[in-house]
Amino acid sequence: MKNVQEVDAQAILEKYDKENQFRTQIGKWAWVVTFLGVALTIFHLYTGYAGTLPTQKQGAIHLGTALGIIFLLYPAKKAWMNTQKTVPWYDLILAFSAMYVAYHKIIFFDSILQSRISGYSMPDVIISILGVLLVLEATRRTVGLPIVIVASVAILYALYGRLIPTQILSHPGFSIERLAPNLWFQESGVFGTPIQISAKFIYLFLFFGVILVHTPIGKFFNDIAFALTGRYTGGTAKAAVVASALQGTVSGSSVGNTVASGSFTIPMMKKAGFTPEFAGATEASASTGGQIMPPMMGAAAFIMMEYLGVSYATIMLAALVPAILYFTGIFIGTHFEAKRLKIYGMPKDKLPIFKDLMIKNGFMLIPLFVIIGTVMIGYTPQRAALFGILSAFLVAYVRKESRMNIREIVNVLEQGARVALPVIAAVATAGVIAGVVSITGLGSKFAAGVIALSSGHLLLALFFTMIACIVLGMGLPTTANYVVTATIAAPVLINEFAVVPLSAHMFVFYFGIVADITPPVCLAAYAGAGIAKGNPFKTGVTAVKLAIAAFIIPYVFIYNPILVLVDATPLKLLLAVSTAILGMIGVSSAVIGYFARNSRIWERVVLFSGGLMLIVPELKTSAIGFVLLAAIWFIQSKRPDEAKEQLESSAITV
Repeated sequence: MKNVQEVDAQAILEKYDKENQFRTQIGKWAWVVTFLGVALTIFHLYTGYAGTLPTQKQGAIHLGTALGIIFLLYPAKKAWMNTQKTVPWYDLILAFSAMYVAYHKIIFFDSILQSRISGYSMPDVIISILGVLLVLEATRRTVGLPIVIVASVAILYALYGRLIPTQILSHPGFSIERLAPNLWFQESGVFGTPIQISAKFIYLFLFFGVILVHTPIGKFFNDIAFALTGRYTGGTAKAAVVASALQGTVSGSSVGNTVASGSFTIPMMKKAGFTPEFAGATEASASTGGQIMPPMMGAAAFIMMEYLGVSYATIMLAALVPAILYFTGIFIGTHFEAKRLKIYGMPKDKLPIFKDLMIKNGFMLIPLFVIIGTVMIGYTPQRAALFGILSAFLVAYVRKESRMNIREIVNVLEQGARVALPVIAAVATAGVIAGVVSITGLGSKFAAGVIALSSGHLLLALFFTMIACIVLGMGLPTTANYVVTATIAAPVLINEFAVVPLSAHMFVFYFGIVADITPPVCLAAYAGAGIAKGNPFKTGVTAVKLAIAAFIIPYVFIYNPILVLVDATPLKLLLAVSTAILGMIGVSSAVIGYFARNSRIWERVVLFSGGLMLIVPELKTSAIGFVLLAAIWFIQSKRPDEAKEQLESSAITV
């Protein structure tokens, strides 16, 4: 049964996660991939310790080597993934061409710097065009077509903006001889801030996660979750939420988290009595939240740190309260659904004991504490990542089953590169989009459009920004989505509506993430449905209902940044968090259709309204919201539960 489940999980990853659609057999070229992957990881470990090279050189090695590996590993078509027995000749040409056009920046570093003043030569223009095209093709293979379409449209806009009839969006346009070198050789394009941050910080943190995955930390997190929540009402679903929150501390992939945790938790939820759609949605919505769970937070947190000019510790602390509220909302939703279906906890004798788990395996948490501790006391993210990697290696050696020999160390070093490939390609393409925004002034044009549509009202501007983030997130990976929205949308909120910068960036970050569970393109929900054997669209709708807090909380920390710890005092923060949790109880119960008893339609409306009033951190509205929730609780408590009358409500299952 275990082997079948593993096969199913891998098949689901290959179906829904573009990152796993690589060639399984490449013959003798496997040695080249191993060499390049190991060399790239060692390069980042060395520069992380000794100091990074000049940004353009560091980025060139980072991107060039990654592009080479991508063309060796990823086929032009998904259907060829398991049929090709070696690397075709044309992909070999693409691989080594991609490496050369990136390394060209190192070989001719001084002359390229001089060309910025004297002008670029025709060979430089050709190199630039090839570089951008190879980045787009590598991104299509590893991440998917949507982000490539967005980047291509951006390039066409930069070239032919003069043809757009709308005066707000039109611009004179650039020649290809000017545009291509700007995107390839300047710091505002492919080798801009996103790829620089990827080369400095993101790679090391991804490698840290790879080492931890080599240990049994995933099983440990699952055991901890069941020990803490398994015996309570709806224990299997609550355990899935807790396990996914813990998994999110070391991983930043919504689909990957869903499959990793869901292979174990979803069958248990179904066995307990939850519908396949609810089981898949619970895991998908909780796993998606892993990207906002410190300390890892996917990769966008490091780029946010650079954009805002604040420390990584500041970003982690700002994300902590919203992350807790996000998972609390899903946890509450599973509780009310379990109460509605009368699904109780697991027998205590079948659950692991928390104390015994911590005594036996608590040492596995040391690398996480090392990362958090070193960042909080002032070490750079690079140094913190190195300390975390070293501690993770030591943790792996504690148990015989996770102890690595030379072959396994080489494999882990190679896996560090493989895991980073989609992120590197995505941020490089996001750099193309950001570069176009920078040189064409598209950001200011977007700002003018948003102001015109919203008539200067912040709430409408936030709504339009949310829609833009979710739509972009349906085709762009979270990191790339954040780069684009942080370049275009966040400045509008900051400059035109005086929104606190940290709140604005967290707002676009949040809504880029929830695209993974928002229909019609909700890959995490589809992966959960695949494991649960449920309806994918219904699973997506259910995931949105469970994660309803994620669509409300960002508006709150825009209007009152206390939740991202801006101008927060302990008392104000405690009050804001307490009322927000009470508010989510009201909102979740309204969505599920159960509070003290099954809720009638009018009761659900009152619960939802009262919940919103409580979430807004204002004393008067919170007091009204509390009274509304208390009134519904009192009314329902007086209603006989045994009657099982036919009510006007509908369950969360669609």
